[in-house]
Amino acid sequence: MTVLILSQGKCGLSKGITHYMIAMATGDMMVLVFNVIVSQNFKYHFPDSLLNYTSACRLSAFLQGFSIQLSIWFTIAFTFDRFVAICCNKLKGMYCTERMANVVIFIVSSLNIMVNIPLPFRYEPTHVLNNVQWGCRTVTSYLTSLAWAAHRWLSNISNMFLPIPLLLLLNTLTARHILAASRVRRALKDSSGGAGEMGRDPELKSRRTSIILLFTISGCFMVLSGPITVIHTCIRFTHITSLQVSNSLYVAIRAAFLLMCTSSCTNTCIYALTQRRFREEVKNLLKSPYALFRKL
Repeated sequence: MTVLILSQGKCGLSKGITHYMIAMATGDMMVLVFNVIVSQNFKYHFPDSLLNYTSACRLSAFLQGFSIQLSIWFTIAFTFDRFVAICCNKLKGMYCTERMANVVIFIVSSLNIMVNIPLPFRYEPTHVLNNVQWGCRTVTSYLTSLAWAAHRWLSNISNMFLPIPLLLLLNTLTARHILAASRVRRALKDSSGGAGEMGRDPELKSRRTSIILLFTISGCFMVLSGPITVIHTCIRFTHITSLQVSNSLYVAIRAAFLLMCTSSCTNTCIYALTQRRFREEVKNLLKSPYALFRKL
């Protein structure tokens, strides 16, 4: 529904922002489909389904890694676009355009595809029945090969160690710029005798809302993605290679994965549902289901 509403261009947003938000919603939806529905439901509750063919299992591994990285890096790309729009006036006219948004989305998607191409080759069939390969197990060279070690570090950096600091940096710089501009505006109003109108200043109210939105985004991302980053770091330093289902660390990993997948549900809500016109379009679709089916 979010993709449908945004693609109509009735939310009062620029085309560049709209493209970023559509990309974010698509990436989040891919996480919910491939990392939750396919991986966590069909794989375990339907053991005899086509997903247990080795080829389907390999494709699923690629789509799971690709979806998570798209969800993360589309969010970072949009945050950087807003940072440039607010803090870099000279670069704003050239970067914050529809064409540049399409270029950034294409580059992010291409890089994530290249990073995740090796994932299907990580697995080999567990057994062969009637010349048909079934199941997936990690190849023996995964823990000893230098190439696989380099790929693990690249995946860890792009998925866990880089996104949170990068988002914090961009949002901190943006918030600091907004606060500095607000102080200047407040000082100018005080000097011109407009102190009584400070509480009704729409510009200051808009900037205050922007700061709240930025830190809400950072806080949700850190709270929901931070636990799996910490656990993964501990595993790397302790060199744990196998876990039992009854192990408390295994339970912590599953809970952290749940939180990370939940992060895909919050991004669209934070970015899109805060827009008044978007909420109006949602109400219109809910009031008239026939219009939704007709548009589809």
